[in-house]
Formats: sequence, structure tokens, C-alpha cells
Amino acid sequence: MINSVHDFKHVFFIGVAGTGMSAIAQYLAGAGYHVSGSDRYFKPGAYNETKEKLEAEGIRCFLQDGSGITAETELVVASTAIEDTVFEIQKAKQLNIPVIRRSELLALIAKSKKTIAVGGTSGKSTTTGMLFQVLETAGLEPSIISGAGLVSFIKTGRIGNAKTGKGEWLVIEADESDGSIVQYTPEVGLLLNIDKDHKEIDELLKVFDTFRTNTKELFIVNQSHVLAKQLSKNVTHDFSAAEHIPAGFVAKDFIQHGLTISFTINGVAFELNQVGQHNMENALAATAVAAQIGVPLDVCATALKDYEGIYRRHQVIGHKNGVWLIDDYAHNPAKCAASIKACQYIAPKVIAWFQPHGYAPTRFLRNDFVEEIAAALRPQDEIWMSEIFYAGGTATKDISAGDLINDLEQKGKQAFFVEDRDNLVAAIRGHLNGDCVLLLMGARDPSLEAFAGQVWSAL
Repeated sequence: MINSVHDFKHVFFIGVAGTGMSAIAQYLAGAGYHVSGSDRYFKPGAYNETKEKLEAEGIRCFLQDGSGITAETELVVASTAIEDTVFEIQKAKQLNIPVIRRSELLALIAKSKKTIAVGGTSGKSTTTGMLFQVLETAGLEPSIISGAGLVSFIKTGRIGNAKTGKGEWLVIEADESDGSIVQYTPEVGLLLNIDKDHKEIDELLKVFDTFRTNTKELFIVNQSHVLAKQLSKNVTHDFSAAEHIPAGFVAKDFIQHGLTISFTINGVAFELNQVGQHNMENALAATAVAAQIGVPLDVCATALKDYEGIYRRHQVIGHKNGVWLIDDYAHNPAKCAASIKACQYIAPKVIAWFQPHGYAPTRFLRNDFVEEIAAALRPQDEIWMSEIFYAGGTATKDISAGDLINDLEQKGKQAFFVEDRDNLVAAIRGHLNGDCVLLLMGARDPSLEAFAGQVWSAL
């Protein structure tokens, strides 16, 4: 029985190349554990970049054939995508090795540190990265387990979604999509927003209310978000004698010049090499948390001035022939709208391309996508979509991205469907003028980074 991180030393991950799994694997390797894992993307004799980076962190990688699970293995961790019928799960059970899910292990890790859990339907990875950078600049030597890689880490050749620090604080991204957020009992809980995504609003409110209840010391909420504000009861013990207190941090004077934003927080000037008002809110949230644990505002401002961003979060690929190419992870209605709006400060015209993922999610969010994107588009802006990304499995394919485009056309928007994304550049070329942004949006599809590279080469 595994009840704490002290109950094992040799751990094996099934699906170790996944973003969430690789982060925990790297964290444990950095903490001195013997870590190994397998993944279906590891093929005999074939190069795999993630495998190479994991091995550079001291993590042994195996084919997904059971060879990595031995009598020495004390714990097997499986991602949510791994079913109990998988051979490696069956082998672990035959050897009487405990098998737990990723979220269960993260909850155990979080209990072993003073943890800040970042929740919300948008902005979690970015805010987690910002908060980590602030705490590190303040000399607190924090740890981080994130859902996306920090650009500053990636530039050093790492995956970038985890670091094991020597300090007492751990910053984690708490996911609501699979309900795992309710397993954490952090010292500090941060709620950024609540928008329809994966679940209906009523369900999300229940999940985030449990997150609030489970937070041990301080719960901080984005007061500018109407639904999140409903849960803005601060739970305080060590941080204040008051039972209910407002965090009292306000961002004002937002200005965006191209790819840079500036604003003030409680009178202190901030400047970031990021775009969009949503990133001002993310920076405000990170600053509010850091200030509550003793980091001065001027240190927060200094740290965020050097913040380099998160992988595929408004990542600027480059500027060519008058076109800014930007790649973004936006995949729900609120994120897509915010991403489009942020680009409108960069150039007079925005051409946004979106690849929805999953037939059920697209069907569930169809009307929300149409309303949010339509409201974000200016008369000169355009929205393009390619067919829904299908990751396999059983699915009722009774909806197309073309249906969303038809809905947007009926609202008078410049909307275009190009079924095969490989035909996008050829189809869009005549729409690219001398001063515009081409924004690529999508998630879950591991080939999207390569696609952005293909578009860049073809511009």
C-alpha cells in the first residue's frame, strides 16, 4: 500500500512521454528516486526527442512491452489514457506491484511539500510558470510540476515542465478536466476563472468548490471573473487572523504595444514580453499569491519582466513577408476568443486558424465556440478551421468543423473551411496582406508544433 512518497524508491511510468507524466517523472528523478518508464511512441531503432530528454534526466526508457517492470519495481503509475487491460498493468498486478494513476501520485507529492495549486479553466500553465519564476527570483528555490514546458527551460534542452528545487514550496497545475483537482490539499489554492469546458458550469462550480474546501490556508480568487467570484471565500490560518479577507491586489492601466504589455499592480509598474489582457490577469494572480507568502511587489515585477513564456502559449514563430506567425494552445471558446483579441494589438488584421479536437467536445461546445469567436472578430478579421482532430477510439462523427464555420458565416463573419490543414497555406495565401497576424490554434494533437513549422516554411 502506497500512502506517501516515502513508501517507494523505484517507480515505473506507463505513458511516460505524456506531458503530465513526464513532469512527475522528472520531479521524482530530481528528488533522487529511481525512475523508469515506457511509452507507445517509443519504437525500436527510432529516434524520439522526448525519450532522449528523459534519459538525459536519468530516467530509463523502455518499449511498452513490459520489459521495464521487474521485481525491483515498487510502484507503477499509469496515465488516465492507459486502460487496465494493457499488458504492463496486468504484469504489475501479477507481480503484486501497486498501480496508481498520475493524479494520485501528484497528490502524494503535494502532501510532502508546501504546495500552491493553480486551478481554473484557462491560464493554469502560464500562471504556474509565472509564479514559479517569481518565487525563484525571490530566492525561495521552489519546485514546479506543470502541464506545459517553460520556454526558459526548453532553451536549455529540457522538456521544461518540471524542476525539483531545494526550497519548501511546490507549484502545481491542478486539472479540473478529469476531476483530479479535488484530490489536492494545498496550503494555497488559486482560482483563475470558470468557463464552460469539458463539463457544464454547474459541475465545474462543484469541482472548484471542493478545491476551495480542501485548501488548507489561503484561497485566492480572480475577482474580475463573475463565476469564480462566487467561490471567493478566503480560507486563512497562518497568513491572517481574519476569517474572510480580500486579497486586495488590483491591476490597472493596461497597455499593449505589439508583443509587450504594461500595467500597474497596486501602483507598482509591470512590463511583460507577453500579449493580451488575459496575461495581465495571470500576472496579477501570480503576484497576489507571491505577495501573500512574503515576496515584495517590486521583486514580482523584476521577475516577470524576464518571464519568457510557456511552450505553445502565444509562441511567436517569427515575422516573414509582413506576416506574424503565432502558435497557441487555445482550445476552448474563452481561450480562442482571448487569443484572437490579444493578436489584434499586433497588426490591423488577424487571420485565425483553429483545429478543434474531439467530436464530443466540439459538439458540446459548438454554440459557445461560435458565440465567443464571433464576438472576438473585428470586421477585417478572419476565422479558418480544418477538420476535427481525431485521436482514435470510439466516437460518433456527427459534427464537422465545417458546421462551426457555417454558423459563423450566418453571423456575418469572414469564415472559411479547409478540410485538410495541409492545404491551408495555399488556400489562405491570397488573404495575407502586408501587415497581419496568422494565428494557429489547437491542442491535444502532438503534430501541431511540426505543423506550425510547415506553415512557417511555406509563408
